[in-house]
Amino acid sequence: MTRPGEEEAVDLAQERHPDERDRAQERHPDQRDRAQERHPDQRDRAQERHPDQRGPAQGSYPDDKDPAAGERTFGALPPARGRAFARSWWGQAWLKALEDTALDGGQLKLGRRHARAGAVGAVSVRPGRITAVVQDRDHTRHRSDVLLQQLSVADWDHFLDLVADRGGHIAALLDRDMPPVLVEDASAAGIELLPGIGDLEAECSCDAWDHCAHTTALCYQLARLLDRDPFVLLLLRGRSERQLFDALQARSAARAEGPAGGDRPAVGVGAAGGDRAAEHPGSGVPAAEAYAARDILPPLPAAPSPVAAPGVPPVLGGVTPPAPGVDVAALEFLIGDAAARARRLLADALSAGHPDDPLPPVLTPAQDAVRLAAAGPGEAISARLAAGSGRAARALAPAVRAWELGGPAGLAVLEEDWTPEPEALARATGRLAAAWEDGEARPRLRATRNRWTVVGGGAQLRYGRDGRWWPFRREDGQWVPAGPAADDPAGAWGALSAEG
Repeated sequence: MTRPGEEEAVDLAQERHPDERDRAQERHPDQRDRAQERHPDQRDRAQERHPDQRGPAQGSYPDDKDPAAGERTFGALPPARGRAFARSWWGQAWLKALEDTALDGGQLKLGRRHARAGAVGAVSVRPGRITAVVQDRDHTRHRSDVLLQQLSVADWDHFLDLVADRGGHIAALLDRDMPPVLVEDASAAGIELLPGIGDLEAECSCDAWDHCAHTTALCYQLARLLDRDPFVLLLLRGRSERQLFDALQARSAARAEGPAGGDRPAVGVGAAGGDRAAEHPGSGVPAAEAYAARDILPPLPAAPSPVAAPGVPPVLGGVTPPAPGVDVAALEFLIGDAAARARRLLADALSAGHPDDPLPPVLTPAQDAVRLAAAGPGEAISARLAAGSGRAARALAPAVRAWELGGPAGLAVLEEDWTPEPEALARATGRLAAAWEDGEARPRLRATRNRWTVVGGGAQLRYGRDGRWWPFRREDGQWVPAGPAADDPAGAWGALSAEG
């Protein structure tokens, strides 16, 4: 199906006027060999690599760079009709570098149309390289790469020193901002964060020797990502967000210690406590001393604000295949679950009664597998959760039902078979006998440990360790929870009666 404007774009690329067909070869003399005379270690890389090699070109990670910075993959963005690709000044600087570097204005125009039409797939960003699959109007898919030189280790050290020296720089980065003064300070020190003319190298499976419509579309799409997160640019230059802040934190800690490095006693701790800590590293300080120092310690930071909804998990499925044994869908599910749990924990911590609430129980792996399965992750992940927790696949559904009705206590009643103490058993039996009024028909019950089963029927009451009663019904040859717990057996039996 042809998107609006694409047919015109293809005609522009394939049937352009003869006097433009060879413009890349007949351009102004001062630009004639710009693409071939760029940095020596990148000369003709696209043409000289092995013909069947579509992966990263050799030399993407020079010896003084850090390939451990990792990779981020962003899902395909929706069409960008009627809006600018970049609103931030650094996103506009990225596009200016592209437009100054590309030699064919027709390819730029066609690339913009591809990007606006949503033809660019998931974008993978890693040090020195961005990659995406771009689809033509005829559904031909091309792997496209754009390369940007990484900063050297020395340049990164110098840049981190510049940022650490000015608290405003750190605050801006934390706020996902890249102030012009930061880029200017870095440039004055000989460190170019933003690309310039000729810095964006193109590689594409369409075999174009310069920026084609596919690599151009990828660059326009990346400008949208840069608007959201300037750390994308820093990752391209060789450092991830985590690496950057870890390094800044280490510098701040080293400066706080001073040149003597540890000669001062810890804040709020007496000399005796400092001596003991020095003699026994990691032993800490007596609680009485720490409590006595409360008035001279800095105040705790303000509590964070509540979060309305958990964050959107990252898209992990990109160009780079996962390591053997890594289930990308399962990992994305776990990331989303962690975000949702973090939001709930924060909401609990901010609630008025939190200091008086008991600590939640620590779940075993088998219990946590049921909790995860209760979120409905799909058949494949549910099957892995069942196998990993030692359950048969058909046993997971009753476990999920029990969890939904009573959490860990409900799951324990389903899976544990135990005998109450004699006194507790006598009380339970007495309460069970009083569950029916005089003259009311009573079912015949067979008692087995903590379970009372209707003789010849498919109903059962179970007595939990918490003193509550749980209704169960037999379905497909196994006992499944029939309702929530009740404080007395009559209430639990009522749930069974209501089900018929």
